[in-house]
Amino acid sequence: MRKTCYLSVIALCLFAGLNGYAQKTITKIDRKALVERHKVMNTKVDPLSSLTVGNGRFAFTVDVTGLQTFPETYEKGVPLGTQSEWGWDSFKDTAGYKFEESLKNYHINGRDISYGVQVKDPKRSNDAGNWFRENPHRLQLGNFGLLILKKNGSEATIDDIKDIHQVLNPWNGEIKSHFTVEGESVDVITYGHQVADAVAAQITSTLVKEGRLKVTLKLPYPTNQFTDMGVNYKNPEKHTSGIGVVYGNKANIWHQLDAMRYWMDLEWSGKASLTKAKTHEFLISPDKVSDVLAVSIKFYPLAKKVLSPVNFEETKTSSINEWKKYWLRGGAVDFSGSTDKRAFELERRVILSQYLLKAQEAGQYPPQETGLTYNSWYGKPHLEMHWWHDVHYPLWGREDLQERSMGWYQDIKGKAKAIAERQGFKGVRWPKMTDNAGEESPSSVGAFLIWQQPHYIYMAELDYRNHPNNETLQKYKNLVFADADFMASYAYFDKVKKHYTLGPGLIPSQEVHNQATTINPPYELTYWHWALGVAQKWRERLGLPRDKSWDEVMNKLAPLPQQDGVYLAAESAPDSYTNPKNKTDHPSQLAAYGMMPYSKMMDTTVMRKTFDLIWTDWTWSHTWGWDFPMAAMTAARLNMPNKAIDALFMPVTTNTYLNNGHNYQDDRLTIYMPGNGGILTAVAMMCAGWDGCKVKNPGIPKDGTWKVKWEGLKKMP
Repeated sequence: MRKTCYLSVIALCLFAGLNGYAQKTITKIDRKALVERHKVMNTKVDPLSSLTVGNGRFAFTVDVTGLQTFPETYEKGVPLGTQSEWGWDSFKDTAGYKFEESLKNYHINGRDISYGVQVKDPKRSNDAGNWFRENPHRLQLGNFGLLILKKNGSEATIDDIKDIHQVLNPWNGEIKSHFTVEGESVDVITYGHQVADAVAAQITSTLVKEGRLKVTLKLPYPTNQFTDMGVNYKNPEKHTSGIGVVYGNKANIWHQLDAMRYWMDLEWSGKASLTKAKTHEFLISPDKVSDVLAVSIKFYPLAKKVLSPVNFEETKTSSINEWKKYWLRGGAVDFSGSTDKRAFELERRVILSQYLLKAQEAGQYPPQETGLTYNSWYGKPHLEMHWWHDVHYPLWGREDLQERSMGWYQDIKGKAKAIAERQGFKGVRWPKMTDNAGEESPSSVGAFLIWQQPHYIYMAELDYRNHPNNETLQKYKNLVFADADFMASYAYFDKVKKHYTLGPGLIPSQEVHNQATTINPPYELTYWHWALGVAQKWRERLGLPRDKSWDEVMNKLAPLPQQDGVYLAAESAPDSYTNPKNKTDHPSQLAAYGMMPYSKMMDTTVMRKTFDLIWTDWTWSHTWGWDFPMAAMTAARLNMPNKAIDALFMPVTTNTYLNNGHNYQDDRLTIYMPGNGGILTAVAMMCAGWDGCKVKNPGIPKDGTWKVKWEGLKKMP
C-alpha cells in the first residue's frame, strides 16, 4: 500500500512538473506569424538596407545579391561587414609607446588624480594617446561575393543588377535574393551558422553552368580611422595571404596581419578550382556541369591550419533550428488589432531589433555601438552603453544572453582594480572605451565618465531576479562588492555642505559639461544611491553585515539639484535650460527616473515638471537614439502612456529606423545598436511595468486605439 501511494505521489509530481513545463512553453501568441509579418524586403539597391545573418559572435552583412558583391557601393550606407568578436589587430608600434605617456594629472578635491586623455602637448604624448585609441582595432575579415561576367566578358556592375526581389525572414535567418543580369536569373539563398563563425549560400543560375558566375574573396587591410567599412584595398604590402590546403571540394586560406593571423575554410558543391586571382583576392571557379553552386566560408583565429568547413546544408539546418528556438522562448509582444497606425511600426521595430541584436550582439564581450557590421570608435565597446545593449535580454526572458558578457568583467577585474588604485580609490573602476582585454583608451571625455560604474550591479541584480539563489550570489558577489567599494570611495565629503558629492573630475552622461567644474548630476546621484543600496541587499542575502562606509555615503549623498521646481543637469549647471549648449546631447535628467526605480531622493512632481520642460524646450535634433526610449520610460513611470508612445515616434533623424530595422543616426553612424536595445527595454517596461506598478500595460495608451498581447516579459526594477 505504501509503495502504491509512493508511486502515485511520484506520478503526481511528474505530472505537475510536466504540466508546469508545459505552462511555461505554451504560447498564446502565434509567434511565427508575428515574426514573419515583419520580413524585410528589398526591390532596389539601397545602401542603407543591407541585410545581416549572424550568431551574436559573428555577423555577415550582404547586398542585394545575397553576398558581398559590391562592398564599395554600400560603403557610405550600412556597409557589408564581416566581423567577429575575436577579430582584432594592432599596427606595429615602432615608437615604443607606453600608456603612461597618455596620463595627465588633475588636481581634484585636494589631490592629484591621473587620467588617460588625449594630450595635445607634447607631441609624443599626443601620439601615444592616439596610438592607444586606435589599437587594437576590430577587423573586417573579408568580402565574400560574386563575380558575374556579362556576355561581352566584362564584369557586371551594380547598375547591371535588375529585377531585384530580396527577402530576409527573421524567423529562420534566411535571406532569399533574386535578380537578373542581362535577362538571366540569379537566385541566392544565404544563411549564417549559429555555432561556427560561418556563412553559406546556394546560388542557382544558368550563369554558373556557363562559367559566367564565380565566387570571390577579397581581404581588405584595416584602417586607423574612426570607422572601417571593409573596403580598404590599399597597402597590399603590409599584409600577406595565401592558399593553405586544397582537398577535393574543400580548401583554406590564411591571412597574416601585424598582430593577427586567421584562417578561412571554404567548401563548395561539385568541382571547382580555387586560385589566387590578385593580391589578397581569391576566386572559386565552378566547372560547367551544374547551374547550382553551394558555397560556404568559416572564419577562425588559429596559428595552424585546421581544415574543417561547414557546408551549406549544415549551416541551413543550424540557422533554421536555432532561430526557431530563439523566437519560441522568452518574451513576445503583439500589437495586432490596434487602430493607431504607429502600432504596426512599433511592432516592426521590436521584431527587427530582436533579430539584429541576437545576430550581432550576443557574444562573450560587451559589443561596440555598431555591432558586428562596421567599426565605430575603432571597433571598441563603450561600457556606459552596455546597459542599453544588454539589459533588454533579461527583461525579455533571455537572461542567458546577457550572462555571456558578464563573465568578461571577471576577466578584466585586475585591470579595473589597477585603474582604481592608480587614482587612489578602492575597488574596481571600469574603463569607458575599451577592448576585449579591458585596456583603457585615452579620451578627454570618456576618461571622466562614471555612469558605466553601477551597470555591473544593475545587470547582476537582474540576473538574481531571474535566478534568486545562492549560486547567483556567489557568482557575482565579489565584483558587486568591489564595484560598491569604488563608488563609496569615489564620493567626496563636502565638509561645508555636510554631504557627499560626485565630482569634479566628472563628465556626466550628458557629455557637454566640463569635467573641471561639474558636480552632482541627478542621474549619476540616483544611480549611486540605488546601486549602493542593492549591494547592501546582496550582503544581507549572504548573511553578511551591512558595509558602514556604503551606508555613510548613501545616507549623506547630495540631494538632486533643482532650480525653479525642475531638476538641473548638474548642481554646477544653473544655466541648464538657458544655455543652448546645455540643451543638447542626452537629456539625462530624465534617466534619474526612467532608468531608475523611484527613490526617496526624487520628487515625482519635480520630475514631471522637468519632463514637460525638456519635452518642449530641448534641442531634440542633437540627441541620440536611446534618448527616445529613455524619455518613453520616464513618461510611463509618470503615468503618461500617450507621451511614452509619442517619445518613441518623435520625428527626429536620430530616431529613424531603417528598412532593415537599424536605428540610424547620421552619415557617420548609419547604425546605432543602443537605440535598438533601448526600444526593447522600453517596450518591455511599458508592457510589464516595474516593481510596485499596479497598472496593466502602464506605458500603453488607454484610449482604445492600442491593443497589446504579451507574454514572457519581466518587470524592471
